[in-house]
Amino acid sequence: MGELILVRHGETAWSRSGQHTSHTDLPMTEHGEHQARSLAPLLRAHRIALTLVSPMTRARRTAELAGLDAPRTEPGLREWDYGGYEGVTTDEIHRTRPDWDLWTDGAVPGADAAGESPAEVGHRADQVLTAALSALDRDEGDVALVSHGHFLRVLTARYLGLAPAAGALFQLATGTLSRLGTEHGRPVITGWNLTLPESVLRTAPQEGRRPA
Repeated sequence: MGELILVRHGETAWSRSGQHTSHTDLPMTEHGEHQARSLAPLLRAHRIALTLVSPMTRARRTAELAGLDAPRTEPGLREWDYGGYEGVTTDEIHRTRPDWDLWTDGAVPGADAAGESPAEVGHRADQVLTAALSALDRDEGDVALVSHGHFLRVLTARYLGLAPAAGALFQLATGTLSRLGTEHGRPVITGWNLTLPESVLRTAPQEGRRPA
């Protein structure tokens, strides 16, 4: 049986500043695009049978630059809906709600978005996992999921049989690759926040495509 390959999109201006970004469709920064390209050598080591990608531009562009072929858009991979906290940093939220914690309290409604609770994000992650694990059962290779930081952390918690709030334990950087697999039949993390060292990147081909 293959593995789930989790790819968090490259840096955006808001991920760099710590602003919550869900439905705001920001492009990646130049550094974010470099991060995405740098994932290509890591992904070439895997036989990817299926790529599912969030509909947001930053995720779709990451898949393209990382050389993931024929990605299928999966709306369930979108980021946690931050509702009224869209574009707001945690420090700014704490000025009026000093005890607020996304992982336990969720998001408040906003003018353009309802916001999601941890349970709602967990339910969405369960649905994505059902589809991804079904593909893995066909034993045709690994399944790549290109998505967003908080959502992938919730998905990891659910894969391990933990509550959605346990995603708080898994810090996930932009432009990184992580792997979920099994050991003796149990779900485990087999790799986390993986990148290539800059010394390797300087000598590696920078194309975002696998060789023919």
